[in-house]
Amino acid sequence: MKTLPDFDMVLFGGTGDLAMRKLLPALYQQVKAGTVTPGSRVLAAARKQLSREAFLQLAEATCRPFLGADYDADTWKAFAERVSYFPLDAKNPGTYGDLALALGQHPDRVRVFYYSTSPDFFAAMSANLGEAGLVTSRSRVVVEKPLGHDLDSSREINDAVGRHFAERQIFRIDHYLGKEPVQNLLALRFGNVLFEPLWRREWVQDVQITVSEQLGVEGRGDFYEHTGALRDMLQNHLLQLLCIVAMEPPTGSDPDAVRDEKLKVLRSLKPFTPQDVASKTVRGQ
Repeated sequence: MKTLPDFDMVLFGGTGDLAMRKLLPALYQQVKAGTVTPGSRVLAAARKQLSREAFLQLAEATCRPFLGADYDADTWKAFAERVSYFPLDAKNPGTYGDLALALGQHPDRVRVFYYSTSPDFFAAMSANLGEAGLVTSRSRVVVEKPLGHDLDSSREINDAVGRHFAERQIFRIDHYLGKEPVQNLLALRFGNVLFEPLWRREWVQDVQITVSEQLGVEGRGDFYEHTGALRDMLQNHLLQLLCIVAMEPPTGSDPDAVRDEKLKVLRSLKPFTPQDVASKTVRGQ
């Protein structure tokens, strides 16, 4: 793998479920693979008043079960040397001072601001970063689903982030698409000479997408109370899977070409009528 130039990644919501379960373990794996330079930094930020040492102890204890056999004490130590922690209130611009000082040490680096928080904070974080002068031409911002609770709130969030970041700097991602079975589905569809000619409406009667979650609500009760499983899974993860299953082969592998084919699928969907809801849905718990 190619080693990346030195960078700074700021993880807002650094003590949250997404950061601990997915992001920090993924960054650890990149350190283990040798793609992250010793000079690169991970700057975790969250509301909890923790010292750097306390945060690292929490991170190691939480991440270790998700790393499994990939956990190595020496590698974790090398990873931890790159990690800092900054207690701050995402909506209070007065608490960004220490983060600003840290980022100011390397003003010319690529900066990645990863919003692993509720979308309620996206607008405030973007505004506070902009007002603090932390958004440079080499900055990136990563926003996680769901963006708002409906179309209007989604547009409000997009507009708020877009006031401080150019469109080319904004990465709206769905981490579900990084799962190995999803990646394999693309290869199965478009790279397999046996299946590719048969994956057509003439030969496929119907497709059933089943998501069997082994994970319970656990500590995410507040998230499910306000967001809910429908917004958490259906309107992003499962629609993305539907697009991959149903889309035509893209003209290339660049993001715009893939997006164009996915949009054709979404525009072909027929909204459910009240009668459809009664006859074509299955409820489970």
